Amino acid sequence: MALNNTYDARLVQQETAVGAGMQVLLLALIGTAIGMGLAGWFTGLAFAVATWAVLSQALYRSGLRSFGAANRVTLGRATLVGGVTALVADSFQNSPPMSLFVGLTAVALILDGVDGKVARRTGTSTPLGARFDMEVDAFLILVLSVYVSTQLGPWVLLIGGMRYVFVAAAPVWPWLMAALPPSTARKTVAALQGVLLLLAAAELLPYAANFAVAALALALLVWSFGRDVLWLYRSQRSATAALPSRLRPRVRYRN
Repeated sequence: MALNNTYDARLVQQETAVGAGMQVLLLALIGTAIGMGLAGWFTGLAFAVATWAVLSQALYRSGLRSFGAANRVTLGRATLVGGVTALVADSFQNSPPMSLFVGLTAVALILDGVDGKVARRTGTSTPLGARFDMEVDAFLILVLSVYVSTQLGPWVLLIGGMRYVFVAAAPVWPWLMAALPPSTARKTVAALQGVLLLLAAAELLPYAANFAVAALALALLVWSFGRDVLWLYRSQRSATAALPSRLRPRVRYRN
């Protein structure tokens, strides 16, 4: 039985190695097509190595015996995000071909709605898969906000950074780590971020319209995060109030 478990674990880990190989192949194709500079190559390769390392460690800890079709879709999407990341890094020296940039990003956004459906239909939904999907989404939004910020100003970085600020604040306020109830509004706002940022990045509209599109994305995100934080805070207050007085956290005041 131990041999079978080891063999299965190796098969699962091989999937991440294939993903890293696909990432390098995509970078090679992009580099050959547009003559990508060192910044793009370095950033793209760093993304590939980081994705492989983090995902391999997460798979090892989860003990999954099968990588699953849904995770393969997400891994393919991560490969596209790596290509977009390389293009954005290279854009500080050379403007990327907009058709390639939009194409890679659009496919990555479209596939965002595929992996979840595959997981539900095949009965392979896992916490690891959901987290993998969420991290790929968040990083793509961060990368797009970096690119759009070079056109509209650094305030756009708030869109990509808000989720990471939320995660960083959780150790300080542990109640932020509590589970949130399912929300269609939250999912809709999250999905719109990539679409709106891509629209602004493509510069198909006048500057004022692009500014308004990015501002709308930020406003929706602030509303969504604010709504969730308020719900978590009220939930924590209610849970604390329900505790016996001897178990409630005591607040000491200094004179």
